[in-house]
Amino acid sequence: MSTLDVEAVEAFVTIADLQSFTRAAETLGTTQGAISVKLKRLEDRLGQRLLERTPRSVRLSAQGAVFLAPAREFLAAHDRALAGLSSPRRRFGLGIAAHVAGPEVPTLLARLNDHDPGLTIEVRMDHSRALLDAFDRGEIDAAIIRREDDRRDGEVLGSEHFGWYATPQFEHRQGEPLRLAALSPACGVRNIATHALDAAAIAWTEVFLGGTSSMVTAAVSAGLAISVFSCRLAPPGTVEVSQRFGLPPLPSSEIIMFSTLTDSRSREALRTLAAAFREHRPGTIPPDIG
Repeated sequence: MSTLDVEAVEAFVTIADLQSFTRAAETLGTTQGAISVKLKRLEDRLGQRLLERTPRSVRLSAQGAVFLAPAREFLAAHDRALAGLSSPRRRFGLGIAAHVAGPEVPTLLARLNDHDPGLTIEVRMDHSRALLDAFDRGEIDAAIIRREDDRRDGEVLGSEHFGWYATPQFEHRQGEPLRLAALSPACGVRNIATHALDAAAIAWTEVFLGGTSSMVTAAVSAGLAISVFSCRLAPPGTVEVSQRFGLPPLPSSEIIMFSTLTDSRSREALRTLAAAFREHRPGTIPPDIG
């Protein structure tokens, strides 16, 4: 088999990640026609059709799905080879909201390192508002957070659904305030919970404030209180209790990535980050409260 062309493989991976020839061309700083030629050249060399294209969508073929992971490895090896000859290490400051960070985080970091081994990755974990403020002050290069307000900039990575979680043994006595655990008074997810309870005229009391999401998880798992969690990140051993205790439904939200980095190398790192988040983040549905 003939050798693979790096730019052609990069074109294929970019189209697959963005599911768009137009957006892929913009990301790679080229034209849609040029990126189509590169893809066709790759498909001809492999003797396989990698993408199925219709006027409304672009998706991987069966052969493309098989080839995607090796294609990423091929590009990562190419980038590592170049990084060995490049300039000193660069810093990449990444903020991830505590109520967003899940099992995909190791994949995000591994993918970033594969893309650019010359990066020194600094991760900050906090509530969404604190990270957005840090991003606006220029303290971090990118932030993956829950949408906090009507601010419309940033790239939507996916939706997020929330539920009320407690241990199966947790007891809430009628007439007593609902016992809550939360991350901090400034946490947006805490505000979602308290606003929903106030609107439903349900009395509540805060019995635990944790400095980290793992501490809130520990408090709920120990049976101290109820807390609101993303449905995909509910602590093991807990159950959704909105039906059991007559708790109000919670609004869904969006996960947003913010960054102002504009150089081509940084844009590629951000694209890698977004693709890894979408690819490895499990799909979720809202809890059944009806």
